[in-house]
Amino acid sequence: MSDTRSAAAVRPVAAPAGPLLPAGDLLLLAVSVSAISFSGPLISATAAPALAIAAWRNVMSVGVLGPYALLRHRDELRALTRRPVLLAMAAGLLLAAHFGLWMPSLRMTSVASSTALVTTTPLWTILLMRVAGHRVPRLVRIGMATAFAGVLVLTGVDLGLSTRALLGDALALAAGLAAAGYMLLGAEVRRTVSTTAYTLVCYGTTSVGLLAVCLFGGVRMGGWPLSTWGQIALLMVVAQLLGHSLSNRVVRALGPTVTSTAILLETPGAALIAAVWLGQLPPAAAWPAVLLILAGLGLVVRGGRS
Repeated sequence: MSDTRSAAAVRPVAAPAGPLLPAGDLLLLAVSVSAISFSGPLISATAAPALAIAAWRNVMSVGVLGPYALLRHRDELRALTRRPVLLAMAAGLLLAAHFGLWMPSLRMTSVASSTALVTTTPLWTILLMRVAGHRVPRLVRIGMATAFAGVLVLTGVDLGLSTRALLGDALALAAGLAAAGYMLLGAEVRRTVSTTAYTLVCYGTTSVGLLAVCLFGGVRMGGWPLSTWGQIALLMVVAQLLGHSLSNRVVRALGPTVTSTAILLETPGAALIAAVWLGQLPPAAAWPAVLLILAGLGLVVRGGRS
């Protein structure tokens, strides 16, 4: 991601009651988080405009999912009513905003900083629920304050590096907000719609939105070496089909709270991959800030689940 949905109209899906969660879905979630962790390093290493990468990864995913969806889920797609289609399209536009904001940020600040800030999705989710009138437990308030302190420290570190890094931080934070809306809307649609049908409508809308932005923005959309196209295809398979699609698959059973918690692991995963593969090490002062953000978000999710 390292891939998240008016709040009053959307009721989040609660995690299943009881201490045990479905083992199969937890395994799929682990695969999803591992795949998403490759997203930031892959984007940073791909020699193409960030918005073009975002557009092509979604277009390619629709090209892969489309024939299967039309073959196996044709009746379901035809039977979709207006509300789930509109919600899925809204989720797709928010996903387009998420990609359009986050992927450029990876070129402006470190993978670790950008990933830590974009995974503030649970924090934004709780804030959206608070706006909708939900009560905020004390543990959640403590977690929000802790995470916000980490954000301030991290942005202060990046401001000391350059204003460009600070702008990258701002884009990553905004991308986290867009991802929160995307996840909440997706959880609502997945109550009654299969993963394949929802994903096709969502990714199709994301593709159209990003292609329109690239077209009107004059973004270069081709003319790259074969290796670059290979990296984009790899990003589509790993981050999009395995990462985001598996998250959409398990959110119905595990709920957005558990799913968002697991996605926090994208930050250390992406930082480790970037360090080993790209030799990209963030400033030492950034690590305490990242840990503060992760600790705060963990408290937010724990308190929010209760």
